[in-house]
Amino acid sequence: MEVLKIATAGSVDDGKSTLIGRILYDTKSLTTDKLEAIETRSKANGFDYLDFSLATDGLVAEREQGITIDVAHIYFSTAKKSYIIADTPGHIEYTRNMVTGASTSQASIILVDARNGVIEQTYRHFFINNLLRIKDIVVAVNKMDLVDFSEEKFNAIKAEFEKMIAQSDYKDQNITFVPISALKGDNVVSTSENTPWYKGESILDHLEKLEAQDVFEKGQARFPVQTVIRPKKDEFHDFRGYAGKLYGGDLAVGDQVTVLPSLTKSKIKEIYFFDKKFDKAGRGSSINVTLEDNINVSRGDMIVKTGEEPGVHKTLKAKVCWMDSKNLVGGTKYLLQHGVNRVQAMVTGIDNVLAPDFSGEDASADALALNQIGEVNIKLAKPVFYDKYAENKTNGSFILIDPQTNHTAGVGFIQ
Repeated sequence: MEVLKIATAGSVDDGKSTLIGRILYDTKSLTTDKLEAIETRSKANGFDYLDFSLATDGLVAEREQGITIDVAHIYFSTAKKSYIIADTPGHIEYTRNMVTGASTSQASIILVDARNGVIEQTYRHFFINNLLRIKDIVVAVNKMDLVDFSEEKFNAIKAEFEKMIAQSDYKDQNITFVPISALKGDNVVSTSENTPWYKGESILDHLEKLEAQDVFEKGQARFPVQTVIRPKKDEFHDFRGYAGKLYGGDLAVGDQVTVLPSLTKSKIKEIYFFDKKFDKAGRGSSINVTLEDNINVSRGDMIVKTGEEPGVHKTLKAKVCWMDSKNLVGGTKYLLQHGVNRVQAMVTGIDNVLAPDFSGEDASADALALNQIGEVNIKLAKPVFYDKYAENKTNGSFILIDPQTNHTAGVGFIQ
């Protein structure tokens, strides 16, 4: 069954957790004990309705405050698809959590409170979806029941959001607007009679029709080697395979390939998935390949098609989302994790801090603070073979690790 990964985004009290709980309830994905716990807790809180946010808010602090703090991953299935939803927090101080939750998603749901319209956090969440190049976005205008399901109010919010879309530099997004009431269930799983003026689909119907393609965009084939397979059996005495996950494009038996960083050339001899052989492997496949020639290939090397080699450089420029309480400043040394490779790196300068409301950039900034996003220049101790993030998400992204604390300090997208 196909798996679709979805991230939710929205400001405080826009109803992200309630929306997910409603989907789980209407698709009968809640267990009996979970449903009973929601009913009991809702009555204890004095509600005359079921508080579906309790289905996702697992931390005590979340339940007490009625907010989402950490990323929660929720799993459910329909007859057509399996879904993984990343319920991300809406507070400004948890921007890094949203980036984490949305980084592996194929689609995103951005909630807007029908009473408040587009606000600062809406800009920030749309900006992050653009930064991560998430292709399919559902703008769910929630709490329509509190504005009497007004078509005029919905159209006004849609028009305001479309002004924001016009400022985006990522033009391949598919954006769908849906008027909903997460609490009441209008247009969430089924279309509602309360919005006769809305001719579109419910959120779930829309998601059911999305193609659950691999999270990474199609491009040139990149096969980073995670491990070398050398069975200790007589029947496979001379077997030498290279295992990993294929990104970007396809590989087929007979393809001329180049191994990086050595630039050694060979041909694909065999492609295995567990114990079965295939003539071709598609992007997103976890495979084991053998080569025609007995050449030296190790963990951290990358196999690419000859003529499609990425750039090999000791410097890079990237947009970085900063996740550490200690500011990022020029001259600081970090460990840069790019795929399975880890190299020493130094931030040589910060060009600017980006405004997540599309209002511009601050070129005078000399530091990146927690949750800020900026463009930085990095020098590496040894060359790294990378693509631009816009061309290959996996080979164009990295994390920065503080060598003193071993904490992930930032995540970068190569420009």
